[in-house]
Amino acid sequence: MTDSIAILDFGSQYAQLIARRVREAQVYCELFPWDAPPGTVQALRPRGFILSGGPASVYADGAPRLPPYILESGLPLLGICYGMQLLTHTLGGTVNPSREREYGNAVVEVQVANPLLASRPFQAWMSHGDRITELPPGFISLARSGNSPFAAMGNAARKVYGLQFHPEVNHTSGGADILRRFAVDICGCDPRWTPASIIEDAVARIRAQVGRERVLSAVSGGVDSSVATALVQRAIGEQLAAVYVDTGLMRQCESEQVVAALRDSLGVELAAVEAADEYFSALAGILDPEQKRRIVGEKFIRIFERQAAQLGRPRFLVQGTIYPDVVESAAPERDKAARIKTHHNVGGLPQEMQFELVEPLRYLFKDEVRAVGEALGLPPGLVWRQPFPGPGLTVRCLGEVTRERVARLRQADAIFLEELSAAGLLGKPQGAPGGSAAQAFAVLLPVRSVGVMGDERTYQETVALRAVQTDDFMTADWLRLPQDLLARTANRIVNEVHGINRVVYDITSKPPATIEWE
Repeated sequence: MTDSIAILDFGSQYAQLIARRVREAQVYCELFPWDAPPGTVQALRPRGFILSGGPASVYADGAPRLPPYILESGLPLLGICYGMQLLTHTLGGTVNPSREREYGNAVVEVQVANPLLASRPFQAWMSHGDRITELPPGFISLARSGNSPFAAMGNAARKVYGLQFHPEVNHTSGGADILRRFAVDICGCDPRWTPASIIEDAVARIRAQVGRERVLSAVSGGVDSSVATALVQRAIGEQLAAVYVDTGLMRQCESEQVVAALRDSLGVELAAVEAADEYFSALAGILDPEQKRRIVGEKFIRIFERQAAQLGRPRFLVQGTIYPDVVESAAPERDKAARIKTHHNVGGLPQEMQFELVEPLRYLFKDEVRAVGEALGLPPGLVWRQPFPGPGLTVRCLGEVTRERVARLRQADAIFLEELSAAGLLGKPQGAPGGSAAQAFAVLLPVRSVGVMGDERTYQETVALRAVQTDDFMTADWLRLPQDLLARTANRIVNEVHGINRVVYDITSKPPATIEWE
């Protein structure tokens, strides 16, 4: 069984980042709510525990507490921010409100050589209003910062450590190495969580689950569904049948690429359903973005039902669920966010279809999904495709969705991506080099303006261009593109795309805006 780390989430906005950093060290981990049933966590058979940060104060009424089984296990333990304060409070130390809160960058100076921290001073990201004023018995201070005399603490004999700063964020220099040292050096985990081992384990699980039954996959054209389909194909071969619904709302040449990658390159039995007429008819006159999303989802379900019936209604259905979906659905009640918009991905198959789900990506982050896709032999253009909403260009075509307007948007979008690619600015969404776009696209606005072309007056639509930099897509900053690239792109769009006479560039970050417009 793969060595693993269990992470308890106390409500931190960075909890998923902790898990990602541990996975990047090639150590498997899972994220659990702090109050998850002990048996659920212990079933992972972890080699150690990490306690996340959180918004509460340990001395407040109703604050999350440390489950007794964690200390009783005797396993190595790392508390981060609230996790460190919780350890201190539980083990007999003292935590008090701080007169000077510490938010943002701070210089941490290591005081005692230890297996967790490198010896040199480093920049770290602080985010706390409480401070530890007395360490628990048996603990020593490992490091300090300007406002934190105990920026790190440890009890080497018990292998229990605490960090007042956040090693998981990019602002902390060497933070990923700290988490690697805890998982590998202190907990003794064997770093074998690699694409090859992921594929090997997934293939074994898929074969054990489905036996000789037929399996159906709904391919949206997205990275997750494509990689999930390829992984199931690797496991069971001809037992798999896939359905791709061409909505007419995809980007330029995208449907052809998906079909070629799965049918021609991997030999997947793929039925490509041409449904553009049905979609444009159903979307006629609809302006509200949430209604657009519901129509696209409902239409997909109905088409998929017809295809499933033709295939004899297989018992199993492949779904491209990934780990963030699982984590967010299991988040503590207090952390449930308001719905900003319906989830991008089409979902919600009717219960009467009674499929048993096959979810080979259920415990993978997006970057791991892409790495597995590459290892399976999917084309880089599909694996590293720009993020794309499930409803397709529907939600980038503001106002009424018509065949003519979508064609206009598709052409403008292709020009923008082509120019970014030629300039070397269309990077991989994860690990993109500095200055590259993690996500870039065009948006067609229901706004007409007066222009002049060839000495004649025009009254045509406007396109907005959007390019952002981000590591995690939870926050994003707009990309400062070269002016000559923007000028060249705008000139091409206005000259090559009929019906557009104005181009603007979106310079809004997330928050306050979302990355997508609808």
